[in-house]
Amino acid sequence: MLFHSAYGLRPAVHEAAERLREAGHHVVVPDLYDGRTTDTVEDGMAIKDEIGRDELLRRAVAATAEHSDAGVVYAGFSLGASLAQTIALGDVKARGLLLLHGTGDIAEDAVTDGLPVQLHVADPDPFEPHDWLTAWYLRMRRAGGDVEVFRYRGAGHLYTDPGLPDFDAEAAEATWRTALGFLAGLD
Repeated sequence: MLFHSAYGLRPAVHEAAERLREAGHHVVVPDLYDGRTTDTVEDGMAIKDEIGRDELLRRAVAATAEHSDAGVVYAGFSLGASLAQTIALGDVKARGLLLLHGTGDIAEDAVTDGLPVQLHVADPDPFEPHDWLTAWYLRMRRAGGDVEVFRYRGAGHLYTDPGLPDFDAEAAEATWRTALGFLAGLD
């Protein structure tokens, strides 16, 4: 399950899904914005706020429901990573969690039994500051996650999207190479 960022279901998300499919993975890419996309983070956040976090989470859960019995690997970009994390921590059958460019709050009582978690994030990242990432890592480990964090010095926030100014080809390629290895290890 691959969730898009606040920019919506942009071509880069479809390209990422195709890359994962070519590696042998079944990938579902729900459109949580009902076809709307944007080229600026400000417009994307406006769409997110208009829909509301609770409704976005409801849509993400609904998109996942028919697949969850099979044991889903949840993945997402930025906002989508936060949604993927929330759902994965509530799904006892989750097989893994791949976070690209983002994390989310972790409830104090969250428990997962060794869930494999891999995070790829820019360094520095204005949306994922160092103090936040340290606290997130400790909470995820306390919850039982088997966590790996990869930071990409000098990359922009959404550095895997070639259609955005944040794009960093070297960091993006390193991310996909590492992420594909992570996913192969979950099969």
